[in-house]
Amino acid sequence: MKTKKHRRLLCLLFALCMFLGCTPVVHAEETQEEEKDQTRSPYFYVESDEVGVDSFPLKKTTVNTTIDGIIADTYVTQTYANEGTSPINASYVFPASTKVTIHGMQMQVGNQRVTATIKEKEEAEEEFEAAKSEGKTASMMSEQRANVFTMDVANIMPGDEVRIELHYTELIMPADGTYQFVFPTVVGPRYVGPVLDDCGNREEWTGTPYMPEGSLPENAYEINVNVTSGVPIGALSSSTHDVNINWNEAKTTAQVALSNPNDYAGNRDFVLNYKLTGEAIQTGLLMDSNENENVFMLMIQPPERCEVEEIPPREYIFVLDISGSMYGFPLDTAKVLIRNLVSNLRETDTFNLILFSGGSFKMSNRSVPATRENIDKAIKLIDEQEGYGGTELLEALEEALRIPANMDTSRNIVVISDGYIWGEAGVFQLINENQGKADFFSFGIGYAVNRYLMEGIAKTGQGESFIVMEEDEAEAMADKFRTYIQSPVLTDIQVSFEGFDTYDVEPTVLPTLYASKPIVLLGKWNGEATGTIKITGKTGTGEFSQEIPVSSASAGSNDALGYLWARKRVERLTDYGISPSNPDVKDEVTQLGLSYHMITPYTSFIAVIDTVRNPDGNGTDVDQPQPLPLEVSNLAVGYRIGSEPGEIILFAALVLIMFLPALSKKLKKEKVEEKNI
Repeated sequence: MKTKKHRRLLCLLFALCMFLGCTPVVHAEETQEEEKDQTRSPYFYVESDEVGVDSFPLKKTTVNTTIDGIIADTYVTQTYANEGTSPINASYVFPASTKVTIHGMQMQVGNQRVTATIKEKEEAEEEFEAAKSEGKTASMMSEQRANVFTMDVANIMPGDEVRIELHYTELIMPADGTYQFVFPTVVGPRYVGPVLDDCGNREEWTGTPYMPEGSLPENAYEINVNVTSGVPIGALSSSTHDVNINWNEAKTTAQVALSNPNDYAGNRDFVLNYKLTGEAIQTGLLMDSNENENVFMLMIQPPERCEVEEIPPREYIFVLDISGSMYGFPLDTAKVLIRNLVSNLRETDTFNLILFSGGSFKMSNRSVPATRENIDKAIKLIDEQEGYGGTELLEALEEALRIPANMDTSRNIVVISDGYIWGEAGVFQLINENQGKADFFSFGIGYAVNRYLMEGIAKTGQGESFIVMEEDEAEAMADKFRTYIQSPVLTDIQVSFEGFDTYDVEPTVLPTLYASKPIVLLGKWNGEATGTIKITGKTGTGEFSQEIPVSSASAGSNDALGYLWARKRVERLTDYGISPSNPDVKDEVTQLGLSYHMITPYTSFIAVIDTVRNPDGNGTDVDQPQPLPLEVSNLAVGYRIGSEPGEIILFAALVLIMFLPALSKKLKKEKVEEKNI
């Protein structure tokens, strides 16, 4: 029987969490069976006192990447171990770059090594469950988002050490002369609001457990990157980690590795920046022919940016995330950024400010002139924010679009967030439906940003995306944003093929080019590789035109081009706002996955050791916890509470201690707002 004290603590916990907009996840005895099949919000992981029985820890991650020109080829090896006394069935959530094509997977248990096969997702799931029930060791890898994947393993026996090796390829696209390689290491907690999908469910991966703020798993992380180029490499550095760099004599090759094994990489993105001397951006045509297809990739360096003499008035609507995951360092960094953005508006501009967490607050019903008085008012409002509650971005964007527009003014909506939400598709769909009404730009804040969302906002909204990891980067990023938006590099870009029989060229439409980054086309051709590719556009001062003769293509094998083309095709079909329920889209994407042996939303890797190792099929099901990203507070995560009164009291006390400061600040802020009204 529950005591009155027990019930009062539960009510207090729920009331507090609901007031702050967080997502409590409470598992009591009478609801545990009912909730087994329901998906969950993120929750905190409590380690068992019985060592090793209920966990299957990741012991080591090794990353080996070779970057040759603009193509990065990466092998990731993860080593897990069952150090307990029971068989384990485990599930992991892990990130990748938004641009990767994962086209290889192997599993090794002891001396047995199996190469995974690609299958339709439903078929892979059925095979995995069958192997699990039969007592066979198996692993399955599936895509949840373009940058979020899950790995399920079954029947890992006591003493087993399991190695999973992944192989993927991606493009490294320079912007303003700087190349950036990003290796994400952690998936930030996703806010899951009250909205369910059409079947009444949320996706299971959003319910992953997290360790409390500041906790790190005890595993090793090795990252090695080999950069090669035909010209000397300059200004090579990591903005996130201390690295050792070994150069060849000509400085055309650099080997980069983490300098300190204790400089833990698993709670933030690893970022490597470099520039090339001489030829700023490698341009040209690459081609690959095999018995199945002919694939080409064209990269053209854009013209120099031209300053526009007359800049038309612009409207800026800044949409600032003040949710719990932004508490502390992320919001402090966002404040520095937005103060820079707002303070440097021109007097001919207008602006507005929307603050959002579980709900949204609008500074003004209409955008106001960028006068000193209005700017000071906005900065004061921004400075008062502390960070609490959920992350209802879709509602905030709808509010921004409802603000009356001036038809003579160019509208720009600027989203500032860490991107830790579940419903990205709804955001992309809203932006798709409102193309032409505004251009959308995004600033991702933090060390492990949801780049899929932030890049998708900009790509769908015909804008640009920026990532700000440190407060001292905010001013430079604000300056870059102003330069981009006021002086686009190239607009009205068109591509034509003369005497070159091409088909399936991606992308089908080239947006305005804000950053000085190359124009990249991937496509296929029939017949002879002859003719000319012509690209035209408009700069700030006139017309741009460039022709590339097909005969100038680099010779040699370029096996990666097929994978890169397929990824680009899948991206257009599925990533940003295209309905996944469209049967034609599903069929085409599924066929692409099977043909190119790559993971897509509808294809998964499956590996099974065809030996019965766990005859009775009994095992402990484990959802492996992740560390919170660096500088992300406990306010980003909901709470799962056990059924015992002692656990309820412990967690209620923990939540009260954590949330009371935010609650007090919120009450004070609301009193001030009431006085102002």
